[in-house]
Amino acid sequence: MNIAVSPTAQGSSARAQVHWSCRWESELQLADHAELAEFFRKSYGPTGAFNAQPFEGSRSWAGARPELRVIGYDARGVAAHLGLLRRFIKVGEIDLLVAELGLYAVRPDLEGLGISHAMRVMYPALQELGVPFGFGTVRPALEKHMMRLVGRQGIATLMHGIRVRSTHPDVYPNLSPTRIEDVIVVVFPVGRSMSEWPAGTVIDRNGPEL
Repeated sequence: MNIAVSPTAQGSSARAQVHWSCRWESELQLADHAELAEFFRKSYGPTGAFNAQPFEGSRSWAGARPELRVIGYDARGVAAHLGLLRRFIKVGEIDLLVAELGLYAVRPDLEGLGISHAMRVMYPALQELGVPFGFGTVRPALEKHMMRLVGRQGIATLMHGIRVRSTHPDVYPNLSPTRIEDVIVVVFPVGRSMSEWPAGTVIDRNGPEL
């Protein structure tokens, strides 16, 4: 899950002024992509210049392109973002339909807004799409952050000891087209309970990370 964590915070009054909107990818205009690209550059830039590079120009995605976005707006423009892409992943030997969640970011002056706010807006869409699970991955360094945002509230389950295989979004002559990472898997039960999540220590994303 591409995720940007900002270093500063602001009070709840600013968070209350954020208005959320669900947008299908085909509904976005060029101006929307340009605004989102600038938002991602500013959000991901503090985590490392390399992380902001995919969003050059008006490109508003990093790896795989989302099909549905939840976007938070306030008086200053884009305040927060969460993307969704339906795909089949392979957990062990089992093919599983999931809604991969990624491209999560909060504008640096609104740290504390939380992915839980975006998920409350996203859940009705997940249920309408009929997916059994929401799925994402995060780096181990973000475990405490994700546990605070979704784990303790019972929104999702964080799973350890799982390796995830993905493809690079582009093909490079000096790199393997795939990569395998030891990451924390985040699962959001939607149409099924966590007891129905397949057992397996390897997940094949069969495509680039969202």
